[in-house]
Amino acid sequence: MPLPRLDPIDRLILAELQANGRMTNVELARRVGISAPPCLRRVRGLEELGFIRGYHAEVNSRQLGFEVQVFAMVGLQSQAEVDLREFEERCVAWPLVRECHMLNGEVDFMLKCVAPDLSSFQSFLTGELLTAPNVGSVKTSLVIRAAKEDSGVPFEVLEERLAMQP
Repeated sequence: MPLPRLDPIDRLILAELQANGRMTNVELARRVGISAPPCLRRVRGLEELGFIRGYHAEVNSRQLGFEVQVFAMVGLQSQAEVDLREFEERCVAWPLVRECHMLNGEVDFMLKCVAPDLSSFQSFLTGELLTAPNVGSVKTSLVIRAAKEDSGVPFEVLEERLAMQP
């Protein structure tokens, strides 16, 4: 897939905002080497084009009492498009499911779930996930600790790729 047509300043704006979405437009403009008005215009343009989907705070789930994090690998009985979409809609509605990814291979979906405690997750697992229509199998893995939790994209890799293009 061809890389999007963004100039180096647009890519730098995206990298800076990914690292710190709270900085002021004036600070962002200073960091990317342009004045504030064109910087704001570029940010708005990147938002309108869908390169920036939103801004959020990264909260500490354990600090808020969500002690349990689980990855659930879900196998469906039917992979018909209507069944896949129905399962995705259920995942969107389940508060404990924080991420839902459809996969290629032995497992149809991988869910990232958080819960205050193991009992809460078990209630969700047995009362909702395992009993959901079309769910054939669920394998869970409890997270012991996370060594890395970066979101977004590695802009340094993007820049290396662009430098190698003719």
